[in-house]
Amino acid sequence: MNVETISLCVVARNEEEFLPALLKDFLAQTFPKHLTEVVLIDSMSTDSTRRIMEQFAQEHQAEYIAVKVIDNPRMIQAYGWNTAITNATCDILVRIDAHAHVPADFLEKNKKLHDSGEEITGGVRPCISANTTRWGDVLLEVENSLFGSSFNISRRGTQRQYVKTLFHAAYRRKLFDEVGLFNGKLLRTEDNELHYRMRQAGHKICFDPDIISYQYARSTLRRMIRQKYSNGYWIALTLGVCPGCISLYHLVPALFVCAIVVTTLLSLFGFHLLTLLMWGAYGLFTLLATILSIARGKGSIYSLLMPLLFLLLHVSYGAGTLVGLAKMPSFAREMKKEQPCAAPDDQ
Repeated sequence: MNVETISLCVVARNEEEFLPALLKDFLAQTFPKHLTEVVLIDSMSTDSTRRIMEQFAQEHQAEYIAVKVIDNPRMIQAYGWNTAITNATCDILVRIDAHAHVPADFLEKNKKLHDSGEEITGGVRPCISANTTRWGDVLLEVENSLFGSSFNISRRGTQRQYVKTLFHAAYRRKLFDEVGLFNGKLLRTEDNELHYRMRQAGHKICFDPDIISYQYARSTLRRMIRQKYSNGYWIALTLGVCPGCISLYHLVPALFVCAIVVTTLLSLFGFHLLTLLMWGAYGLFTLLATILSIARGKGSIYSLLMPLLFLLLHVSYGAGTLVGLAKMPSFAREMKKEQPCAAPDDQ
């Protein structure tokens, strides 16, 4: 193994619920601690997040190259990541969300891929739930299902391949000197845009399903709906400034919402066939997804609500996209002078 070091970076705001378990994951890593630097960025939390970070630094500083606790006064996540990048000193930088869980071999497996010559690496990232009730299990099933999370390779990829983007990626530190930092104007799609610039610069993003990390899904339906709406909204805004960041499947929920409106209007004038076809096809897919969930032993009485849950999440995402599309021209004009698909100066 090459004697190289890893900066393990986390940006957190009000993550007292999940951060302690994540820091335990860091301590359990099989990659040597004396070759690891931990960079913890606090985005002005109002709970005990910073205290947890400082306690970790105090107790484990001697085990690592360093444990750094740094403020992100702008609070925006992209600026937090930029703060982490500019303060990281190691050869490889690993970006982990605060509400995540990483197995003990996570760093070691990423390092092995880097040793083989890869520059950007990561793996599959399914969702898990902190809500262990039957209702929480159903929400998780909806989030993880093919019909709920699309064909995203990061959720269900089974073979090593080069991809457009990754969650919880490990980067060669020098790449940021070449392509620049995260674009702080993008609040949800900053990773898509950064990865686009990296691909444009000729760097490949290597997905390996043997590398696994987990993301905690939103614990309530209300939070899931808000998340989907926000995701759709920022997908649309980003489409106006960096189309190469976005894939066609991101726009399917918006097309679905448009289809609901159009077929409803047609039905009012007596044209019912398209309405029947659309809802028939949609109902079939939701029914199949529900049956597959129950067949995997994940079913409960709440599983009967899965078709409705799919509909709520798809409509929320699609509505967010349509609102974002309406605001996209003004957002694009604001961003044009900043060249978001170049290497923006966010510091």
